[in-house]
Amino acid sequence: MTTLETAPADVREQSPVDGEPCVLLKLGEVVLKGKNRELFERRLADNVRQAVRPIARVDVIRRHGVFIVRKHDADLATMERVAQRITDVMGIVWAHRAWRVGKDLASVERAALELMDGRTGTFAVRSRRRDKRFPMTSTELDRHIGALVAGRYGQPVKLKDPEHTLSIEVDRDEVFVYSGGLPGQGGLPVGMSGRGLVLMSGGIDSPVAAYRMMRRGLRVDYLHFSGMPFTGPESIYKAYALVRELDKFQGGSRLFVVPFGKAQQQIKSSGADRLAVIAQRRLMLRTGEVLARRLRGSALITGDALGQVSSQTLANITALDDAVELPILRPLVGMDKIEIMDQARRVRTLSISELPDEDCCTMLAPRRAETRAKIDDLRQIEKRLDVGELADQLADSVQEHRPVYGDTAAS
Repeated sequence: MTTLETAPADVREQSPVDGEPCVLLKLGEVVLKGKNRELFERRLADNVRQAVRPIARVDVIRRHGVFIVRKHDADLATMERVAQRITDVMGIVWAHRAWRVGKDLASVERAALELMDGRTGTFAVRSRRRDKRFPMTSTELDRHIGALVAGRYGQPVKLKDPEHTLSIEVDRDEVFVYSGGLPGQGGLPVGMSGRGLVLMSGGIDSPVAAYRMMRRGLRVDYLHFSGMPFTGPESIYKAYALVRELDKFQGGSRLFVVPFGKAQQQIKSSGADRLAVIAQRRLMLRTGEVLARRLRGSALITGDALGQVSSQTLANITALDDAVELPILRPLVGMDKIEIMDQARRVRTLSISELPDEDCCTMLAPRRAETRAKIDDLRQIEKRLDVGELADQLADSVQEHRPVYGDTAAS
């Protein structure tokens, strides 16, 4: 996420002009959805309004593959905050803090000169006419405004890789003028691909898996297994903090916590030995499936990556899939640890994941990990445990929390 402190200087230091501050949003693959495009755009517009509601109630106008975000009598600082917040909304590729000016050449000239005032270095003008009735072509407008700015401030024009780009977009009723922009998340609007349940540990992988599935339009809930009553609440605090950070991408996130320690104790007493960890994971998935169906979820999501640790073999992954009927989505399966950590750093979950806690998985860690778990052996263990009944009991024991992005209060 880009912040005010890290935003490019050409975004932060735009001079006020004689016009209305607004935010111009560029969409990504949403525009390729053919006959379903309107449904995607409506969901995206709703998501934008919801994300910025704590800042301002805005109008989102859909027009020709772009969104215009406006607020009556909005001040510059408010629209700056709105633009920053929108960069976390899935489906947005760029957020440009723009000025909405009159559809006449004089207004465009004034806006361009004021935006370029005080800047040094090379520049280029990029114009686009969504309304072809405007009397100047895009090329003519580029040349005219470029010559005006160069003549006033002496800045050299450089069409390839300029230090500053002045953008002009001629629309139906107005012209938008801006320089620079804030990169968004891309992807699809959250909610367009259904709902899933993330098995959220306190580690690095599962938050990244959640992010990647939200980016594909899935709305997610989170399920965390704590070692309580045999461990402290530290892992719950971490899970809560991780979900609160990830909530910026969808809003309305729910975290469900299961006290898993006694169930682990039963697995340990069942004679599972080297299969204990896989048996535990299967029970987690079964519990997740029970809860997901109650939440009308259609898939489970895990942070598994093939070969990242010794137990994450193809045979073990196959054994896990056998435990449930719901599909298990593994968006990290082909990524290595460096790639996952880089993405965790970008979405700002890495520092939280690296905090110390008592991981419930360590309670059953054998000296040697099983790499080729046999499904029949696991089913025999589960028969002794009556895992169907146990999974229902665990799902009944969940505690629900509502972590809200930006809210530091406990749930």
